[in-house]
Amino acid sequence: MRLAAAARHCGLALLLLGLAAPLQAHVASNGFLEAEVNGATVSGTLEINVRDAEMAVGLDANRDGRVTWGEVRSASAAINRYLGSHLQLSAQGAACVLRFGDVRINERVDGNYLWEPFTAGCGATVQRLGIDYRILDEEDPSHRGLLALRAGGTTQTAVLGAAGGPQQFDLAAPSAWRGFTQYLHAGVWHIWDGIDHLLFLVSLLLPAVLVWRGGRWAAVPVARPALLSILKVVTAFTIAHSITLSLAVFDVVRLPSRLTESVIAASIIVGALNNVFPVVTEARWRVAFAFGLLHGFGFAAVLSDMGLPRDARVLSLFGFNLGVELGQLAVVAAVMPVAYLLRRTRFYQRGVMPWGSTAIACLALVWFVQRAMG
Repeated sequence: MRLAAAARHCGLALLLLGLAAPLQAHVASNGFLEAEVNGATVSGTLEINVRDAEMAVGLDANRDGRVTWGEVRSASAAINRYLGSHLQLSAQGAACVLRFGDVRINERVDGNYLWEPFTAGCGATVQRLGIDYRILDEEDPSHRGLLALRAGGTTQTAVLGAAGGPQQFDLAAPSAWRGFTQYLHAGVWHIWDGIDHLLFLVSLLLPAVLVWRGGRWAAVPVARPALLSILKVVTAFTIAHSITLSLAVFDVVRLPSRLTESVIAASIIVGALNNVFPVVTEARWRVAFAFGLLHGFGFAAVLSDMGLPRDARVLSLFGFNLGVELGQLAVVAAVMPVAYLLRRTRFYQRGVMPWGSTAIACLALVWFVQRAMG
């Protein structure tokens, strides 16, 4: 009977997936801009994912769903025109002349990237470099450009794009804290944009205001046990993903992107179905820790392969991870007081818990199939 009820729940929940289709659980859309300043010349490379280039330029000429090297090579002029119109460099406010070289392909953990070398002549020694990064602004507003800027033996990092406008970099007096604050901001938005990570956390927090007693969920009588449950889950998830995020960024442990993203989807299914058919009730923090280790590899997709020197990576990693924590704490602060107020209602116990959890599990099942088969 319980399985039949779950099947009915899932069938109805699947009707909502048409509305949820645009909410593809994120695979971070990032570009990688590496630049080095020598006198009046800026040289470096720009990388964007082939899928992003297809979205922006239309590389798949025969519309067969695959982008081949031949199609990339045929579209190289169109690619360079697009990049040249969406990336501008300036020195002390005067525009630099930007030229791109021959496109190549570079393989990263999350797929193939177009690898474009470039040089920019600025006419005068660059003291203050301006970067206006507008790649994919129209096609994907969530896209970010991750910058590593080297000049005078120092490295500056920044997050570009996302309608942030042009940014200026003082090469004579670089600020390490600039990169920190920008990666902190990126971490906050990454957790808010990352609906899969949020749904996993929410699925573990929904029962925090309830207790499993006599074969059914009942409201906790006071706030203290709910607060302790929330604290345990959030702390376990934070510690776990911080460990693996750090290991991945420093190349100690790396997992294939498809495996990581597939297991993240599976973790949401497990967490959500545990609310419908409770197996783990008082020790959900252990589930949060176990799967949080894998979510950390998912977070690392934003920072992987940046090629930053260790000192820059440490500060950027700390800022990004702190941003993730602030982002998830904001979600907890917004959701859990409402859950606590509604915990005694039939709407929460008979509606939100079984139906909401089933909808989450069904959506995650779709993601799992997409990621495992894609």
